[in-house]
Amino acid sequence: MREIAGKTAFVTGGASGIGLALGRAFAEAGMNVMLADIETDALQAAVKNLQAFAPNVRGTICDVADPASVERAAQASFEAFGNVHVVCNNAGVAAGGGIDLISLDNWRWVLDVNLMGVLHGIKSFLPHIRAHGEGGHIVNTASMAGIYSGLGFSPYGASKFAVVSMSEGLAMQLRPHGIGVSVLCPSFVRTRIGESGRNRPQRYGPAQPLDPASPAAAMVAEIARQLEAGLEPAAVAARVLAAVRDDELYVFTHPDMRSEVEERFAAILAAMDKVPVH
Repeated sequence: MREIAGKTAFVTGGASGIGLALGRAFAEAGMNVMLADIETDALQAAVKNLQAFAPNVRGTICDVADPASVERAAQASFEAFGNVHVVCNNAGVAAGGGIDLISLDNWRWVLDVNLMGVLHGIKSFLPHIRAHGEGGHIVNTASMAGIYSGLGFSPYGASKFAVVSMSEGLAMQLRPHGIGVSVLCPSFVRTRIGESGRNRPQRYGPAQPLDPASPAAAMVAEIARQLEAGLEPAAVAARVLAAVRDDELYVFTHPDMRSEVEERFAAILAAMDKVPVH
């Protein structure tokens, strides 16, 4: 989508972090923007912040794990701005445990938000984008954790691998319709995802504390340290904006992660080479 000024973007997880940075980047590019988030006060503050320079910004409460909530957010977007062109399925949460704490509630929560939330966004907006015929672009936020398994046995990594696969398949099927797809795979970004438990719905039960002496607790502490020193969300948003304009499928933000990706691919190719030729 080379021409985006005057068109409309919808962004989940839009009240903070990468989502808010995406909203700002789209607004600065002249787009109408609907920010969607589960956190009421933060959403109101985000909308007020962007409206200071971009009057065509609105907000809507949305729990991406609930398909009815996503559908209501979509309808609010259509009512506010008419046609929607760019959909960013960006909302995400994290919960750890690894092999030390296999919590079904953690797995259900993370998969419902990170994976099913993407599907709910696609289901609510894709028929609309196809129907209006003005072109469009879908951005799904995955992670470098969806490219290589550096986090170990993790609902977060599993969800992000699934989002990468989903995006690749979606891109293939939407290309003939003039609708682009991007999958965003950042490494550590200075966001509050480490505090995502603040928005954990009661239906998933309380978060279970990790044993402070466990390897999982050490990994969580290291991730928190890396997040504090991470890339600024604005830099990620700039890459996404360029990807939407240039119709790029894979959006990477941390070139230093190349060696980890190469190591995984090399292992896969080496295993393929062991298969006898019949």
